[in-house]
Amino acid sequence: MISKQELLEYSKVISLDPSIVEKDYVLGWILAGVHHNPRVRDSWLFKGGTCLKKCYFETYRFSEDLDFTVLDPTQIEESFLRNVMNEITLWVHEESGLELPGDRLGIDIFNNPRGVVSAQCKMGFIGPLQRRSSIPNIKFDLSSDEVIVLEPIIRGLYHPYSDRIDSEMQVLCYSYEEVFAEKVRALHERSRPRDLYDVIHLFRNKDLITDLNMLVSVLKEKCAYKGIEPPTFELIDNHPQKGELSAEWDNMLRHQIAILPALEHYWNTLPEFFDWLYRKKVVELEHIAVETGSEQWSQGRLVQFTPSESFIERIQFAASNRLYINLRYNGKNRIVEPYSFRKSRAGRILFYGFELDSSQIKCFRIDKFQSVDVTSEIYTPRYAVEISSTGIMQMPRVRRRRR
Repeated sequence: MISKQELLEYSKVISLDPSIVEKDYVLGWILAGVHHNPRVRDSWLFKGGTCLKKCYFETYRFSEDLDFTVLDPTQIEESFLRNVMNEITLWVHEESGLELPGDRLGIDIFNNPRGVVSAQCKMGFIGPLQRRSSIPNIKFDLSSDEVIVLEPIIRGLYHPYSDRIDSEMQVLCYSYEEVFAEKVRALHERSRPRDLYDVIHLFRNKDLITDLNMLVSVLKEKCAYKGIEPPTFELIDNHPQKGELSAEWDNMLRHQIAILPALEHYWNTLPEFFDWLYRKKVVELEHIAVETGSEQWSQGRLVQFTPSESFIERIQFAASNRLYINLRYNGKNRIVEPYSFRKSRAGRILFYGFELDSSQIKCFRIDKFQSVDVTSEIYTPRYAVEISSTGIMQMPRVRRRRR
């Protein structure tokens, strides 16, 4: 188990409450425990917002629960789940030192609104913060009531802590296209803040989608399974629960994101998303002009946070949320719109952004940064934002699942 000091230092870097970061740390080990368990590693498919954070995006909202589609419905049974959860907690304790008290394990079996058996499990933990007087919980949501269109894949887990063991930090999860389609359908069904945030975040990383027709096809199959029509902006705009977006925006998301932009910033992007999804006319922004011979650069997955990596993580976050940064460089504070990382012919890592004071794109060397702070001010991109929140991501070819 990592030290309390390591967790507090990381929390400071990403400007989030230590209790949220502690839960993220514990989630990584529990997911590794699921993958290590031979009884469920091939039948529990990780999905949802936490899947996006732990398997696909480094710079993303911190999610707190674990959602799985269970391929074998007979596994949603109390004695089976209790045995499996105890096996997972034992493995996690032996591998990491985390305490997961057996008397804190709760299992609730119920029928969902469609009459299909589902389960919610709660697992208490004592992590680096040593919160023994009020033990926090990890929640599992398990359901078999879902159509899986594409083959699931095994993804490495984003676990930027010093006790990471690469061979163990992975899990079976939805393909990117599948989780994208399910998020769009969820926004259509329930109109919750986290679904809107997720859909727009996925849209801003649309270059990861290599086959838009496949995404639309998966979305249509998932909607048909739930007996609803494919979503459009007009349907969501007229959703009876639309008011919950503004009422719950801060309450649902503020603690998961260091700086939360206003709801309108995401809502106003939704028509553009649907235009892209259904291949209507979308204006593509030009890429910035950069040094001849330079190449686009991504740092790969962050494993530990040196000062330069902390700067990069903050710029990634700002770019993915379209927020200005306050960059101190050569003794001067500069308000900058983030656009691109590049690697020069000489091997230097360069950052390109639009500096407001000079009204032009400027190139900055990462090794000369003095400080980087993310502001709460939103910018409207003038150029294509090349900086993604994924780091280096290998996207395997996806194929339809055999049924």
